[in-house]
Amino acid sequence: MTDDGRYRVLAVPEAGTVRLLDLETYEPIVTAGEGHDAPVEDLRPGYLVDASLDWSDPEPTVATLSVRRPTRYAFADGIEPVFDVAADAWDEARAAGDSMNSRVTRNTDSEVNGVLYVFAEDGTTFESFRDGTRPLEPLIEKVNESEGSAPREVFVLRPAGGEFVIVTIALRKDGQFAETLRDTYDRPAPSEPLA
Repeated sequence: MTDDGRYRVLAVPEAGTVRLLDLETYEPIVTAGEGHDAPVEDLRPGYLVDASLDWSDPEPTVATLSVRRPTRYAFADGIEPVFDVAADAWDEARAAGDSMNSRVTRNTDSEVNGVLYVFAEDGTTFESFRDGTRPLEPLIEKVNESEGSAPREVFVLRPAGGEFVIVTIALRKDGQFAETLRDTYDRPAPSEPLA
C-alpha cells in the first residue's frame, strides 16, 4: 500500500531513517532504515518534498521522491551571544507577560531580510521544534504568504540560559543574513546534491 503526500524533512533520528512531517496531518513519520527505492541520502532537514511512501511494513519506505523546495533547517542549543533583536523581542514579551513575540529583521540598509520569533522554553519547546511535534510550518507559511514561496533558511536557537527559543527565518537561502547566522552559531551549510 502506498500513500502520496507532501512532507517536510525533519532532523534525521538515526542513520538510514528519515523523519518526515506530513503536511496534511502535521504528524511526524519515521521511515525504515533501509529498503528505500528513492535516494533519501540526498535529503536535508527543511526540504519540502513530494513523496510516495510504501506502507507494506509498519515502518514505511520511500518509493518515489521529488524535492519541491530545498529550504534548510538548522538547530543550535546553548548559543552565545544572543543577537540584539532576539534579546529585545524576548524582553518585550516578558514585560508584557506574553510567552511569545515576533519581529521583522532588517539588514544595515534597513531592508527586510527575515522574520524572528521568540517562544518561552517550557522544557520541551526546542526539542518539539526539532522533532516536528511542534511544527515550524505555520511560521514558514506566514512568511510565504507575504514574501512569496521560495527556498529559505530556518534557524532554531536556544540560548545558553535556556529561558526561551528563537526561530529565525532568513528570507534568502544562502543570503548574507543566513550566512551570518551560520557563521555566528557554527552551523555550516550542509553539502547539497547537485540538481
